[in-house]
Amino acid sequence: MHFRTPESLLTPAMRDVLSRMARAGRAPFHTLTPQQARSAYEAGSGVLEISKPALARVEDFSIPVRDDHAVPARLYAPSAQALPVLVYFHGGGFTIGSIATHDVLCRQLSHLAGCAVVSVDYRLAPEYQFPTAAHDAWDALQWLAGHAAELGLDARHLAVGGDSAGGTLAAMCALLARDAGLPLALQLLFYPGCAAHQDTASHRRFAKGFVLDEVDISWFFNHYLRGPADREDWRFAPLNAAQVDDVAPAWFGLAECDPLVDEGLMYADRLRAAGVAVDLEIYRGVTHEFIKMGRIIPEARHAHADAARALRHAFHLKHPQ
Repeated sequence: MHFRTPESLLTPAMRDVLSRMARAGRAPFHTLTPQQARSAYEAGSGVLEISKPALARVEDFSIPVRDDHAVPARLYAPSAQALPVLVYFHGGGFTIGSIATHDVLCRQLSHLAGCAVVSVDYRLAPEYQFPTAAHDAWDALQWLAGHAAELGLDARHLAVGGDSAGGTLAAMCALLARDAGLPLALQLLFYPGCAAHQDTASHRRFAKGFVLDEVDISWFFNHYLRGPADREDWRFAPLNAAQVDDVAPAWFGLAECDPLVDEGLMYADRLRAAGVAVDLEIYRGVTHEFIKMGRIIPEARHAHADAARALRHAFHLKHPQ
């Protein structure tokens, strides 16, 4: 039987991106302070992105959450109509990432789907450890459910979404929304973190050299988690949730060459087994973070289109002209 090396799975374009990253010689996140890592991530976040779609509405505001904090948020909408809303949580291992790093992606989802997107700047570790990000995400969703009309949006049609750590937060919010009786049209999950431990075959197979290295994952989580007990909490690891029945339908966009791909598949299987409608795409030959590389990686543009299609279907929207 012919065994393919992990590297041989990569598309030529993805391989080219990785070799360029290696040649650039940027310091790995785990060798930096969190503040340095945030600056480095933001500086590099637009390099491989598609050009920025223009939208009718792009507005910054803030959302009150528990402990008298106000979380920054940004609203994107292609028109002034009362549109359905995707509440989006950015990736970055709960330690890096921001509204700015995911601006182009949120614009593109709004543009292609014809819905509003609200990007939520939840608080980051290590300044704010678990469960602060989880609380901020859930509080923001609840607030938007009650106040969307004040923003000129359609509060009756809400979805949650996110990539990586943001996907974890979206999956968690879908479970809390079910328990609170808050109806969601969709959970849109780009390569979400779902498991308590980094012990799957894909974590071992893609541990080094595929954008998200195992040492960086551990560095993120060591900043975010207060101790071993937090790893087992289902708000960090949705696979640990006691029940996933009756949660919102899910769309998964996974990367084949990603440490997180196995746990994404496991969570999708868990939802399916509980009778939840699941639509899953595995984008072949690409790594974690590929959805922010649309200028070079065609699979990123395919994923944007697929995610937008899932949103339009969930929100009963026509294809924007």
